[in-house]
Amino acid sequence: MTFKVQRIEDLKKVDVSQLVTESEEEGYRFLTRLVNDYEDGSNTFNKNGEALYGVWEGPEKLVAIGGISQNPYTENKDEARLKRFYTLGDARRQGVGSQLLSELVNHAKGNFKKITCRTESAKADAFYRANGFEETHDTPETTHVMKLG
Repeated sequence: MTFKVQRIEDLKKVDVSQLVTESEEEGYRFLTRLVNDYEDGSNTFNKNGEALYGVWEGPEKLVAIGGISQNPYTENKDEARLKRFYTLGDARRQGVGSQLLSELVNHAKGNFKKITCRTESAKADAFYRANGFEETHDTPETTHVMKLG
């Protein structure tokens, strides 16, 4: 299968329904928040350094999504936050998540000095550590950090 990573300029023009449905079935509500925040304008990934990316299988099937934003938990503008990162079950273990994360990290490098995120999932913990993040317990809202440059 061929996967293509592409920046999402307008989430309202992208069908994320399958991602939202599957993530909710797994007990995650963060993609529902992504859609709601985008619709109400509270987070559209349009601030300095921010971006939202997706991975498509073929021309129409969105199989993964994730964003980089300014970290809302600090005043430090050199710190990014990995947000709303999710891959469909059928696309996992095929390098899709790593490909998407690599694109997000490359985007962040020009704007930030580190990226933080939070997960409670053992599988996500293993994924982030395998992709260059370090586990941290510095703050309650952060479980992983990657220093850039």
